[in-house]
Amino acid sequence: MSQAITDDSRPQQRFTSLYTDLSHTVRDLGLLRRRQGYYWTQIGFVVAALAGIVTGFVLLGNSWFQLLMAGALALVLVQVAFLSHDSAHRQIFDSAAWNEWTARILAGGLAGMSIHWWRGKHNKHHNAPNQLGKDPDIAIGVIAFTPDHVARRTGLVKWLGDRQGWLFFPLLTLEGLSLHVAGLQHGFRRGASKVERVEAGVIVSRLGLYVAALFLVLPPGKAAAFLGLQLAVFGVFLGASFAPNHKGMPLVPATMKLDFLRRQVLMSRNIRGGVVVDFLMGGLNYQVEHHLFPSMPRPHLRHVQPIVREYCAKHNVKYTEVGLGESYKIVIDYLNNVGLRARDPFQCPLTAAYRTR
Repeated sequence: MSQAITDDSRPQQRFTSLYTDLSHTVRDLGLLRRRQGYYWTQIGFVVAALAGIVTGFVLLGNSWFQLLMAGALALVLVQVAFLSHDSAHRQIFDSAAWNEWTARILAGGLAGMSIHWWRGKHNKHHNAPNQLGKDPDIAIGVIAFTPDHVARRTGLVKWLGDRQGWLFFPLLTLEGLSLHVAGLQHGFRRGASKVERVEAGVIVSRLGLYVAALFLVLPPGKAAAFLGLQLAVFGVFLGASFAPNHKGMPLVPATMKLDFLRRQVLMSRNIRGGVVVDFLMGGLNYQVEHHLFPSMPRPHLRHVQPIVREYCAKHNVKYTEVGLGESYKIVIDYLNNVGLRARDPFQCPLTAAYRTR
């Protein structure tokens, strides 16, 4: 099947100009211009919030009310992660160097994560969303995303895999810890560059000072509870912002070639919900538009959405948008049934069009 699709390149050639035309329209409307005032306000907000949390932490002292501070810190760090994501995509400044250093400071200095590790992984995802063998977000791991991954499992691991949809959100409580560990492993791996090792040193310093402060102000039990709750809330909210965007959408065979517009639109899902969802998901709820225009400033995504949706309808490209609750239901259902309902994971509108030929 994949070979037959790959060999017929005429549809791909026919669709090549679609993205170019859309891109010109968007650029002419000024929607790719930077919004530095917006981003400086956002950065000021998170810095002020972090300062307020540190002040509250010191004033509260030895109290179980510190767990409220832990939850608040986690939510603010999620916003820091969103800003580092935007900066890594060069959405904030015209200068590549300013974006680079802003991403480093936000991710490494404030959130304790490696922007170099994350960006390398994330760029591969953007280049080939949901494509087998190319998108690291669907590579084999704790969660199985394809029937082939499920088939390799036996015993207790298979039993857990059959119920992985229900386990997905509990597992997200470990995502914060996983991000810290993965970043440090990347920075201290053999062959790491000097810049990556310096970044790893900054992350170690940030995490070390944070843990030391907890145990200086709080007794061991409360300090551990603060750390555990902060990491869990951070992991759940951050993971819950990324998970609905591609999980349960069509998978692409490793050898299949797609034009850029269809590659990004058909494999992405938007989440509707207004300004509250915009804030909680850091603009990632406009996933289709973000994948089409990765460097577009976050506040412009909602303005370009009706243009993209209308353009897709005009050219018969399926545009997917659901509510937040429905998106989580889709993710859970897909993961629980990946061995059954994803038996042929290559079902998508473009594949069907090729088959009809």
